Amino acid sequence: MFGIGGSEIFFILFIIVLFFGSKKIPELARGLGKGLREMKEAANGLEREITKEMKDLKEKTDIKNLIDKE
Repeated sequence: MFGIGGSEIFFILFIIVLFFGSKKIPELARGLGKGLREMKEAANGLEREITKEMKDLKEKTDIKNLIDKE
């Protein structure tokens, strides 16, 4: 996992608890989860849009080739 060992993870978590306090950590985790979910949904939406546009472009190109052949 990113080349980080167990002691480094423990140290990072310890610093986070010192910095924010144990009562703020669940709130921070929820905010981080919501942000990651929104980013994933945006990426999926962009992927769907690109796929749709590529499909539409391919269909238009196929129709143009059929017309040119006749």
